[in-house]
Amino acid sequence: MPASNGIIANARSDRDDRLIEADEPLAGLQIRCGGELPGKIAIPELLEHVRKARSLGLRLARTIHALDGNEIVRAWVEIAPDPDPQQGGCTISVGTWHTANPPSESDTQSAARRIAIDRELAELTARLDSEQRVVAVDARAADLQQLAETMRERPAAQWTELVVFPGLEHRLPLHWRLLDGAMCRIDGSDREWMVTIVPLGEPTPGRAGFELMLVAQTPLATQTQQPQSPTLETPIPAIFGRELTPALRQPITRIIANAETIRAKLAGPLAEEYSAYAADIASAGQHLLSLIEDLSDLEVVESDQFSTAPDHIDLADVVRRASGILGVRAQERRITIVPLDSDAHLPATGEFRRVLQILLNLLGNAIRYSPEGSRVTLSLSRADGMAQVAVMDEGPGLTEEQIASVFGKFERLGRSGDGGSGLGLYISRRLARAMGGDLIAVSAPGQGARFILSIPARDAP
Repeated sequence: MPASNGIIANARSDRDDRLIEADEPLAGLQIRCGGELPGKIAIPELLEHVRKARSLGLRLARTIHALDGNEIVRAWVEIAPDPDPQQGGCTISVGTWHTANPPSESDTQSAARRIAIDRELAELTARLDSEQRVVAVDARAADLQQLAETMRERPAAQWTELVVFPGLEHRLPLHWRLLDGAMCRIDGSDREWMVTIVPLGEPTPGRAGFELMLVAQTPLATQTQQPQSPTLETPIPAIFGRELTPALRQPITRIIANAETIRAKLAGPLAEEYSAYAADIASAGQHLLSLIEDLSDLEVVESDQFSTAPDHIDLADVVRRASGILGVRAQERRITIVPLDSDAHLPATGEFRRVLQILLNLLGNAIRYSPEGSRVTLSLSRADGMAQVAVMDEGPGLTEEQIASVFGKFERLGRSGDGGSGLGLYISRRLARAMGGDLIAVSAPGQGARFILSIPARDAP
């Protein structure tokens, strides 16, 4: 989508407000806001205006704001609904793009934000009187129920008598300023807890009592049985992608975006433990969102009515777009993506967004499973009427048994904890074959893996 007439980037959405294609810098912002390409628009203000333009059938021009890394982005966008109601999407043009540092935060604002975060994370909250005796208590965590019950049974006791403060040698009762931010241990819990205590009342802090919050430094460990991998015959409810996926995608995307905002400290200084906690939230949200998208795609590709659009595409252009989208992820792992020649072109026939989806999966896998400091090489070829792109990594490679099973449904080759659902390659091969092509793997232990996507070639215009 070449930009012109003062337009620096173009994009296109569909009737479900999914960003189908986008130029940089909008494509990168979509990814960094927790979304995917193609995928639901993850930039909140852009999504709001696209929905409005689509539902009202009106052309809109607005300034949008978004958080991007350590900067605030302000962009002027023009949104035009597709005149064809059957398409139902919008074209998006970006006219200006400005970045600025976020405003500085005062000590008072920083303290208030820290308290607000602690209220959300706290697994025990209590109201104390001016002598730090418990007036009311509420515990959400299973390993704090014993402490909460003891607090209710001993209303005359100061709460500090019921916990242990390692390293604090002050005689009880402790002044509230010493307690705020202190670490404590609790009978019945294996976790370490941080204390947040907020004084109430004026002019003397604590005159009207205190608000007590206990925030765990680690999640509560649970004993669960190892889930069995679903079999090829496991049915996916048809209602999932049609109704549940759109309802789940947006709130999860917002959770990811907000967690990333906290993790990156965009609103101001933040203790490292909160930043790490937010990173865990964002990672878990990304895992859940990927699983939802994979299950939705699985329902689509296994439908008897599934088909793809025979677009005329330049396979080299799609490869470059995939490389650009995942370039930041590769840099984070110090992996070099060896690009195609700048003048490379390979005309082909295949649905643009499906080809991009396959390449993002192949390239993402190569980045995920390759050692840091290695290379991922992309190459094009044409043979027997097929246009081919190969994605080659320098990872551990695959055995013959793994090659035979790698395209299986829910197949993860024994890997755990990497966030994958085991559906990406299965869906990618189904998509390739639906477009009249194929997806194969060539590898050997210790020699990396090479995945080759082929789709019908066409003559250059």
